[in-house]
Amino acid sequence: MADTFSDTRPVTGLFNDRESAERAYNSVSTRGYGSDDINVVMSDDTRATHFGNTEMAETELGNKAAKGAGVGGAIGGTIGAIAAAVAAIGTSLVLPGLGLVIAGPLAAAFAGAGAGAAAGGLVGALVGWGIPEERVRHYEEGVKKGGILIGVRPKNAEDAAFIEQEWKANRGEHVYY
Repeated sequence: MADTFSDTRPVTGLFNDRESAERAYNSVSTRGYGSDDINVVMSDDTRATHFGNTEMAETELGNKAAKGAGVGGAIGGTIGAIAAAVAAIGTSLVLPGLGLVIAGPLAAAFAGAGAGAAAGGLVGALVGWGIPEERVRHYEEGVKKGGILIGVRPKNAEDAAFIEQEWKANRGEHVYY
């Protein structure tokens, strides 16, 4: 019988330090999710604090983030070492006016929409991704306080339950599916 999983809600969680964010990221990547599946949002200050030193790229996430360093500059960002975007994840984008670093499918959406997306800010992007506005407010506040937001659309109900459980076990806050 074919998998008829049609729920498109993402699993999202906020992580307050690099270690917990990396564990959460790794739990998803070991499950087969790649750069086109995982979104990461953090402030530019958080990027500089936790990922600014490319010598710290000793983890899978750090290595991938370091590879993204050229991407931010190519898109026009102003943060030399986007190594931070936990951008371990494919497309990454720096939004200097908002002070945000975004990696994953949301970055591609922002880049494609141009200045209009930046004007809508993080709230608009996350609501557009299917996250309820009241939850987005918690995430926006958390990102402003130095948190790292990670989100992924699960491929099936089993993955959704696994990701939610793993992220909560890895000190994720406001982990929702």
